[in-house]
Amino acid sequence: MTADVYTGRHRREGALGVPAHSLPPQAPAWSTTGRLLAAQVVVIAKEPYPGRVKTRLTPPFTPVEAAELAAASLSDTLATVAATTVARRVLALDGTPGRWLPGGFDVIGQRGHGLDERIAWALADARVTLPLPVVLIGMDTPQVTPELLAAAARPLVDKTADATFGMAEDGGFWLLGLREVDPGLILGVPMSRPDTGPRQLARLQQAGLRITMLPELTDIDTVREAERVAAVTPGSRFAACLARLREPAEQAIAAAR
Repeated sequence: MTADVYTGRHRREGALGVPAHSLPPQAPAWSTTGRLLAAQVVVIAKEPYPGRVKTRLTPPFTPVEAAELAAASLSDTLATVAATTVARRVLALDGTPGRWLPGGFDVIGQRGHGLDERIAWALADARVTLPLPVVLIGMDTPQVTPELLAAAARPLVDKTADATFGMAEDGGFWLLGLREVDPGLILGVPMSRPDTGPRQLARLQQAGLRITMLPELTDIDTVREAERVAAVTPGSRFAACLARLREPAEQAIAAAR
């Protein structure tokens, strides 16, 4: 079965429930050039502000350095999404956009308290403004590729799967795609635990969804994970940032010998 393509204009609403015709016309953030997979990718992220991101990297890194690593990881992730041929790209952001945000993204605020609520409502808010399948990822897997994201979106567009899912090596998950968004598929799943991924997968299975699995990836929480991801992405902003931050420590060790 061939995937649908999307070449129209999606409805843009300012707040949920506000009719589009009551707002001034705006150009959509996505490009209509070429044939686009009829899906949208949402990146859920925090503004990389010191003390609020990558706290498990401190020590050995300072909060400012940890925020630099988070910004590099987010920049790589957004660049990958920008290179993915989908109809819409969305950043669900806790915070304020910075210079790290490229063009071509619709930015929406996060809502909810726990991570389960933030994920559920990011998916729902994207879907209500554009009725196409949604693939959601975080900011901790800068090794993700456009091919992986397309592989997650295509079964949803083809209607050969109701959900796509990528487990993380630490027991969480790095990707969740849904053909039809139901917040109840996510709400109440315990997050940030070693069994979060299996629990979320079980919730999808219990709902009777057809699920396509994506490869397992390492997400970045610890220094060891940061080193492993940098090793497999040698040309990335993240790898360059990690190398730059580690250089003074390595020089100090060498001088002490």
